[in-house]
Amino acid sequence: MLMAALLVSNVTLAQEKSEEEGYVFKITKELPVTSVKDQNRAGTCWCYSGLGFIEAELLRMGKGEYDLSEMYIVSNTYNDRAQAAVRTHGDVSFSQGGSFYDVIYGMKTFGLVPESEMRPGAAYGDTLSDHGELSNITDAIVEAIAKKEHKKLQTGADGKALWLKAVSAVHDIYLGTCPAEFTYNGVKYTPKSFYNSLGLNADDYVSITSYTHHPFYEKFVLEIQDNWRWGQSYNVPLDEMMQIFDYAIDHGYTIAWGADVSEPGFRSNIKNGFCVLPDLEAKAQVGSDMAHWTGLTTTERNKESQTKPTPQRWVTQEERQSAYDNWETTDDHGMLIYGKATDQAGNEYYMVKNSWGKYGKYDGMFYVSKAYARYKTMNILVHKDAIPKDIKKKLGIK
Repeated sequence: MLMAALLVSNVTLAQEKSEEEGYVFKITKELPVTSVKDQNRAGTCWCYSGLGFIEAELLRMGKGEYDLSEMYIVSNTYNDRAQAAVRTHGDVSFSQGGSFYDVIYGMKTFGLVPESEMRPGAAYGDTLSDHGELSNITDAIVEAIAKKEHKKLQTGADGKALWLKAVSAVHDIYLGTCPAEFTYNGVKYTPKSFYNSLGLNADDYVSITSYTHHPFYEKFVLEIQDNWRWGQSYNVPLDEMMQIFDYAIDHGYTIAWGADVSEPGFRSNIKNGFCVLPDLEAKAQVGSDMAHWTGLTTTERNKESQTKPTPQRWVTQEERQSAYDNWETTDDHGMLIYGKATDQAGNEYYMVKNSWGKYGKYDGMFYVSKAYARYKTMNILVHKDAIPKDIKKKLGIK
């Protein structure tokens, strides 16, 4: 009886300690990535996460550690987006946002340069980006051309549009001039030859999503404003998309992750290093382990989920589609997934590298629950070999 009492006491103490500790994560798989960067006051998460993914790919390929210039890709992308806005008379929005495809298209079309050749904020004596003033100027130029009635746009003697020269000049002033050639580790390169020297193949990377308004196992243009290049994504059932998440990490491939981060489970907890999707409608039989949780009000459940692990909501394909169609799921933020973990209650998580500098409990990284990723993922970018063979076959990817 004494031994039984001690055992019960120890279990009770362990439970109390676990609750006091809040969220305790156990890493089950972690892949190498480069250091956390800070996009600061610029809507360029797509480039920081996209190039962070490429840098992780170079580590996976045994090429060593590289710090690639975001501003080189950003400058070229801004110029292209301005042209798209004018060509469509403003129907394509002109903004700082973008997609992972902008990075893949950018490195294939324009090449890559090291960070040392084009640093953020250098033009105005800073080490971080602030694109507010820049956008005030370029937004006005693009709007003046795209949304006004012009019978003919003026061109220079070289046949190039004067308005585009003006926009490009502003980008050169605020972001720095894109180098035509440079020397890196004693070798002279152009941006294209530098990209080629890295052994990357832009065609190896594919976008994956999961929605029912298009056929599964086919490609479609994801209808979000920042997909202005109309990049295509392969469409797979929700469970298979999550299989790709796990297969990729388990086989050494990181994931560029585009997601909705406007949910309370993100905004309330990101500073504390986690992001969850609590099941606020959970039901359980009287006396079960979930009894305490299900006896709380919705507000109480949400509050408790901020202090310790609670049951997670596991959405259906239909719920995910409904959230997208009703604008509850939006294209907000690009990040990098590079590992897997569990909490003390057995909930599964992915390890995320963010681009907000050393923000939060874990200095720029956090844990997102698999349940949240299942619900709020807009799309992911992966190497084609990070996809299970049976799913690749269904998609026709070789």
